[in-house]
Amino acid sequence: MLKISNISYSVEGRPLFDGASATIPDGHKVGLVGRNGTGKTTLFRLIRGELALEGGSLSLPSRAQIGGVAQEVPSNEVSLIDTVLAAHSERASLLAEAETATDPIRIADIQTRLSDIDAWSAEARAASILKGLGFDREKQAMPCSAFSGGWRMRVALAGVLFAQPDLLLLDEPTNYLDLEGAIWLESYLAKYPHTVIIISHDRGLLNRSVGSILHLEDKKLTFYNGAYDTFAKTRAARLATAEAEAKKQSARRAHLQSYVDRFRYKADKARQAQSRLKAIARLEPITRPQEAALRRFSFPEPEELSPPILRVEDGIVGYNGTAVLSKLDLRIDQDDRIALLGQNGEGKSTLAKLISDRLRPMAGRVVRSSKLRIGYFAQHQVDELHIDETPLDHIRRLRPSKTPAQLRAILGGFGIGAEQTETLVGRLSGGQKARLSLLLATLDAPHMLILDEPTNHLDIESREGLVEALTAYSGAVILISHDMHLLSLVADRLWLVKDGKVTPYEEDLETYRKDLLSTEKPSAQKAPPKSKPVRASRDEILALRSEVRKSEARLEKLNVMRDKLAEKLADPALYEDTRMGELATWNSKYAEVMEALDRAENLWMVAQGKLEKATA
Repeated sequence: MLKISNISYSVEGRPLFDGASATIPDGHKVGLVGRNGTGKTTLFRLIRGELALEGGSLSLPSRAQIGGVAQEVPSNEVSLIDTVLAAHSERASLLAEAETATDPIRIADIQTRLSDIDAWSAEARAASILKGLGFDREKQAMPCSAFSGGWRMRVALAGVLFAQPDLLLLDEPTNYLDLEGAIWLESYLAKYPHTVIIISHDRGLLNRSVGSILHLEDKKLTFYNGAYDTFAKTRAARLATAEAEAKKQSARRAHLQSYVDRFRYKADKARQAQSRLKAIARLEPITRPQEAALRRFSFPEPEELSPPILRVEDGIVGYNGTAVLSKLDLRIDQDDRIALLGQNGEGKSTLAKLISDRLRPMAGRVVRSSKLRIGYFAQHQVDELHIDETPLDHIRRLRPSKTPAQLRAILGGFGIGAEQTETLVGRLSGGQKARLSLLLATLDAPHMLILDEPTNHLDIESREGLVEALTAYSGAVILISHDMHLLSLVADRLWLVKDGKVTPYEEDLETYRKDLLSTEKPSAQKAPPKSKPVRASRDEILALRSEVRKSEARLEKLNVMRDKLAEKLADPALYEDTRMGELATWNSKYAEVMEALDRAENLWMVAQGKLEKATA
């Protein structure tokens, strides 16, 4: 259990926390959310003890291990699999000691502990985690030096997941993952055996991997039961209530002040006026919660071009004479919204570069409309901004004839406010830099916008603003993103980039997610014909359907029990010293229900599998 009690902390005189409190029960998966700059990463550093509190306290069980992703795995000659295995320091230490220990009692202790931590299946578990994050068997044997910084960050993530700390702290873990890796991580975290706190702006991750939300706002922490969508609805209701109460209080204050202003200097009314002054003083101000970060994005509208605006005919594209993609026959119209699916390394970015004319085809033709303008945004472009210049400098270079007021209006259209327009880019937040890069990519009113991971530095409100802007935009959109929420709301066509080909994916994103998580991967080779299975009888099918319904009902009841117990465990009063015995009882009940849920899910999967096989 993590207990945060009345903490205070400031950075350069600016308070980030002022009397903030929260309790995270053992085993809970929690999403830590809040606007950029409110102090989420600072809270992680406080929990790890890297920063000293100015007031209050943070408490964890004395032997609890805290883990988080390192800055990056070093570029050395150690293989990926060995790097991940070494991340479990206790296992590595015990194995080293086992080589030299001579005392029989100590040897027995070592072997018992190795068995307790499942040390002998560790390599298989490490390999499974690496595979989920995009490393096949061949890559797992390669040295870390063979991979770029982004891929080494994945290895660092694999290491901390393998070590399984009691409290896992993850800060935007999907920022260096592709969609496939993000989907795997969602599933893995949902089953993680200990407590997890995740800083994330990915709604899909926060809806599928966590059961509660810790919201940082106005220097306070508020704990909400339920995933992100439940939190959003609850908070919206609170905002509406607070706004209504603030309006009532404002009207009451104005009414009292009006009386005071009229009669405070009249002798016969002075006493009543003083009474009303005291009433005004007693009115405690109702603070309106900080509203959403600026959601504004406004893409300029391009003129309409005749379709198609781009065609690729029998195209081949690659690098240094080696083809990455071939047999490309693609058409893009101005009203297309296309998401590119496929694992990192399959060629999504290569295709984006071909479409945007940043990479010439090795063979075939790319036919573009003569007036076609393309806007291109990629993650690395944020790092290519001039850090010693202001946003105003950047846009003035491209629009030298515009007045300062006009330039500020353009910047304001992308949520870059007056304070940021003349701030050096090096001092801007990641989200502000991303906004500036998006502005520069769309300044010429492109007919097609290619966005490669556009949401990595944007908070949730800004991501919603981007969705709104893309929905209103009248040009074509090509999206590469790990954010399923963005893809599901914007894309209406899916292209799968795999095995050197680009083909339409006819199913939806949810089916794609399920396919990736499925343990039974379809073989690329055509399977030999099998004998036709004997179809089950009608009575057998009815019995199997009945079993599936019973399994679903059992799961539903257990989920209700789990939610009730989670709500009970979230009650701060339960953690008072006088109720620790009661707390242990509730924790035990919660563990029993979670174990029953696992068994019930397995029974449901078996029953569902039998039914599908019988009706095939």
